[in-house]
Amino acid sequence: MPQYAYRAINNAGRTVRGKLSANNETDLYQQLEQSSLMLIDQKQIKDKGLGSALSKGISNREKIQFFVHLEQLQAAGVPLIDSLTDVRDSTDTARLRDLTSEILADVSQGVPLSQAFERHPKVFGEMYASLIAAGEESGNLTASFQHLTRHTKWDDAIRTRIKKASRYPLIVLVVISLMLGFMMTFVVPGIVEFLRSNGQELPPITMALIATSDFFVSSWYILVITPIAIFTVVWAAVKSSDHLRYLISCFSLRIPVFGDLISKLALSRFCHFFAVMFASGVPILECLQTAQRVVSNRCLEESMKVVREQVQNGEPLSDAMRNSGQFPSLVLRMVKIGEDSGNLGGVMGNVTDFYDKDVDDGIDAMIGLIEPAMTVISGVIMGWIVIGVMGPIYDSLGNLS
Repeated sequence: MPQYAYRAINNAGRTVRGKLSANNETDLYQQLEQSSLMLIDQKQIKDKGLGSALSKGISNREKIQFFVHLEQLQAAGVPLIDSLTDVRDSTDTARLRDLTSEILADVSQGVPLSQAFERHPKVFGEMYASLIAAGEESGNLTASFQHLTRHTKWDDAIRTRIKKASRYPLIVLVVISLMLGFMMTFVVPGIVEFLRSNGQELPPITMALIATSDFFVSSWYILVITPIAIFTVVWAAVKSSDHLRYLISCFSLRIPVFGDLISKLALSRFCHFFAVMFASGVPILECLQTAQRVVSNRCLEESMKVVREQVQNGEPLSDAMRNSGQFPSLVLRMVKIGEDSGNLGGVMGNVTDFYDKDVDDGIDAMIGLIEPAMTVISGVIMGWIVIGVMGPIYDSLGNLS
């Protein structure tokens, strides 16, 4: 179905822009008219799907709003098409309105809601369609929307944790890099000219400082290009080689502090996805298959694949998780209790809470280690500059006296 970039006017007389899929311009006009928008002009966008166009624009907060609205309407007994229509007409966000219009058009043509979600894989992941399909099969879409709301809130929280874990080290690294660049490019060269003019013999630490400063001044572009080039080469190699991606993923888990945190984040995602899907009535093998794909670490993904294969061969989940070697004994005991009591979904939810707290503690511990480490690095750099510069100056003053 072609996609159009449109410009329209709403009831308040304000211009609204967006992207929408339609069979033709007449269909586009009718869809916008149903949304109380008057089409002004449009332009067809070729070879692009709505999902790819909107994937970067739909935030987790907007998804939460979307599912909460659908949950409330379904709980009140409003028909699905009317619910989607109400969500489309009540949203103030053009991108969310366009996405809802696309889903509504599919459902109106008899497409199941789960399949309508599957047509937007970059906006809604595999789990969304699976949960909605389970709700359609059980006749309880309200529960599916509740689980999706919970999942989206959790996903938003976990992304916030990841940003918290990466923001501080990046800021400190940038500050140290700028400080080092400023000192080596502007401060040290001026002092070096003074030292050289005295004609005295300079110590090795000062000569190393001068060589470093000369490199910064003459070849600063290498310092800028090299990290970018290395990142690009590694990224391209990882994309083209699954084996290299596996090796790097395994290596990342062995990095002190960071590796433990990466593992906890990945296992938290695995347990959360499994818990939400299993509680929604999705078969256990499908839960494991979907949860395996969201681990985002190739090494751990292989371990989760072993878990699924062993469960498929008849092993209890707790034994399969124990054989993977990736889960602590407390988690294994909790899963075993869940299997014995028949409350595996609830227990896996508790496991997710356990990992969430562990991730928060791990992030705080990492930041607690980074702060003194960065302080030491800054002190070493400044000490090197001070000793390399002030030592010869004091020697010069001593000779004068």
